[in-house]
Amino acid sequence: MSELKRVLKYASAYRILIFLSISFAVVSAILALYAPIIAGNVVDCIFGKGNVDFELVKKLLIRMGIVVLVSALCQWFMYGVNNKITFGVVRDVRKDAFDKLQILPFEYLDSHPQGEVVSRIIADVDQFADGLLMGFTQLFTGIVTILGTLVFMFYLQWKIAAMVVILTPISLFVAKFIATKSYTLFKQQSESRADQTALIDEMIGNLKVVKAFGHEDENQELFDKINDRLASTSLKATFFSSLTNPSTRVVNNTVYAFVALFGAFECISGKMSVGELTIFLSYATQYTKPFNEISGVVTELQNALACARRVFDFIDEKPETPDNNNAPVISSVNGNVEIRDVDFSYDKDKELIKDLNLSVSEGQRIAIVGPTGSGKTTIINLLMRFYDVDKGRISVEGHDIRDWRRQNLRSNYGMVLQETWLRAGTIKENITLGRAGFTDEQIIEAAKKSHAHSFIKKLPDGYETVIGEDGGMLSQGQKQLLCITRIMLDVPPMLILDEATSSIDTRTEMKIQRAFRKMMEGRTSFIVAHRLSTIKEADRILVMKDGHIIEQGNHKSLLDENGFYRKLYESQFEQ
Repeated sequence: MSELKRVLKYASAYRILIFLSISFAVVSAILALYAPIIAGNVVDCIFGKGNVDFELVKKLLIRMGIVVLVSALCQWFMYGVNNKITFGVVRDVRKDAFDKLQILPFEYLDSHPQGEVVSRIIADVDQFADGLLMGFTQLFTGIVTILGTLVFMFYLQWKIAAMVVILTPISLFVAKFIATKSYTLFKQQSESRADQTALIDEMIGNLKVVKAFGHEDENQELFDKINDRLASTSLKATFFSSLTNPSTRVVNNTVYAFVALFGAFECISGKMSVGELTIFLSYATQYTKPFNEISGVVTELQNALACARRVFDFIDEKPETPDNNNAPVISSVNGNVEIRDVDFSYDKDKELIKDLNLSVSEGQRIAIVGPTGSGKTTIINLLMRFYDVDKGRISVEGHDIRDWRRQNLRSNYGMVLQETWLRAGTIKENITLGRAGFTDEQIIEAAKKSHAHSFIKKLPDGYETVIGEDGGMLSQGQKQLLCITRIMLDVPPMLILDEATSSIDTRTEMKIQRAFRKMMEGRTSFIVAHRLSTIKEADRILVMKDGHIIEQGNHKSLLDENGFYRKLYESQFEQ
């Protein structure tokens, strides 16, 4: 399987540890093979009724104790090394998955539920780890034990040994048949688990909306449907996989019975001693035991490989177009932006933006208005190169943004969106957001400009107050003020404000608008707004409809045209 090859490729990075694990497995297996010889010799110390060589038995038992102790130590070390190999591989796989997440195009993230992506990186990798750990542990000892017992059995009695080898493939065929069936079921189980994770993630993230609209019953029905499907596939997968071990045991016990029967005849004929038969029966048990264990491991491996397939499919997803390694780092940006003949759509079968043209000079304030779905936010996505245009080009300072390094391009934009994003950490950490070199005074000054300082100082620990993921108990307006503070802290040459004050009260909004006006002086600014009263002072207003700019001009000229903009503006004052 390709999944197994990928796993082995990851494991190859731990060659030294694998060598150590195999070494411990070999020593442990050899000692385990030596133990039956000691046991057989103990049996042969019984010469008859009342005629036992206890002195020799004592020495043999001491030797047996040493063998058992050393074998146990070797197995303990082997398990420790196997744990390190397994979780090292899992760490590497999860790292690659997270690295891929960082460079996936937005098309993928927009078309896949967040819960499914989380399930692949977390749950599927954990399942993969469980199967891999058991596989490593049983594989090394099992192979050595099988080879060792074969050598000793052929040395003791090749005819019986040949019979054992001939009967063995039956158990392998049984295990192979069941494993093939269980792999498909485990894959379905993993997919159902991902659907369930996605639903729960969506439910928790939008719980207020669910409760506000009384959608609990519908969600419960959907959850029950997915949960029943998961239970059904899990039951079938477990049922089929659990058949492996008892099926192979039936075959292996049959082998043991034949060995005992033929061995007894050999003892009667004088070709074997009772001690040698004891040794042979012990070897027959040791020979068949790995097949029982490996057949059980096959079940876990099928589950692990099914989960690995989903993880590797994720890692193999096509990344976003890589940056040009030879692209220069452009440090002198004034804010000249040009959009020429741009076509773009999220769904290639459904046209959105067609033949868009726009030229923006340094320091201009460009407002973008229009009804929902007209393409306002899409322009912002294209400017930030969250998506690449289908046709045409967007240039900053005369350079096509596809020739820029993404980080270089985005560092020249300051962005405040309607959707707030805060992480678990202190207020100060959320304001700086990984940017170093700012003093407490600079942070406080930025917070004062955004009018966030007043509520921050009322928090239990001020700027050191720890908030939870997505802002914890902060109001939506307070979260948005923190996002505005980030921009106030270090204002780049170009600004993007997408409904930046939508969650803020009118009084505070007026103060922030004054701060924005001062901040936008000499900086190219793109302002997306639904409340048209907030963009009256824009140098140019773009009116969009169905992906096209249908009107443009300043506030007064657009009102004088008595067109679509005037209708939008007046509709906000209608009762």
